[in-house]
Amino acid sequence: MARTSADARRWTREGTALLLDAAGGLTEPEYDAPSLLPGWTRRHLAAHVAANAEALGNLVHWAATGEATPMYASPEERAAGIERGSGMGAAELTAWMNRSAATLQTSMDGLTERQWRAEVVTAQGRTVPATEVPWLRAREVFVHAVDLDRGVSFADLPDDFLEALAADISAKRRLDALPDGPLPEVAAWLAGRPHTLGGAPLLGPWL
Repeated sequence: MARTSADARRWTREGTALLLDAAGGLTEPEYDAPSLLPGWTRRHLAAHVAANAEALGNLVHWAATGEATPMYASPEERAAGIERGSGMGAAELTAWMNRSAATLQTSMDGLTERQWRAEVVTAQGRTVPATEVPWLRAREVFVHAVDLDRGVSFADLPDDFLEALAADISAKRRLDALPDGPLPEVAAWLAGRPHTLGGAPLLGPWL
């Protein structure tokens, strides 16, 4: 079954709650620990998620006003934001994640049906309707909740989200067939994350 915009908005709320709960109470040493993403600490990951909320907020502003506001001014700006955030203290970084997520949710809740149909341009240069924004955010919060390595796994994510995620990544990777196995493990493999599928070919990280 194809995902709907209502699905994506629901997943955004659920994924945000899961992510913020997983990140809640992280201490300075815990933020310094590695995430599941090679080369990134939990600080880098948290800064990325917070900056992503603000970047997607730019697209919501674009849809609401018609004023072209790209997610990032440049790839360098995106990288600089992550590095800046990774140098924040634990309390400041957690507050940024919570504040940016709440601001994005509020701005999305304020869009009219006409504004949801407005076209915006993603960081990859794709022109999409604003209804794609919640899906982009849902992917970020759910997958990175796992990447925090705080006890959340792909098995904790909703089955309907995992089905949509698997379809999305399969299409982007141009895969015609998937290995047999539980849906959470297949989704983890597709995303280039740790999995338990035997004999599945190695895939690089996605997202």
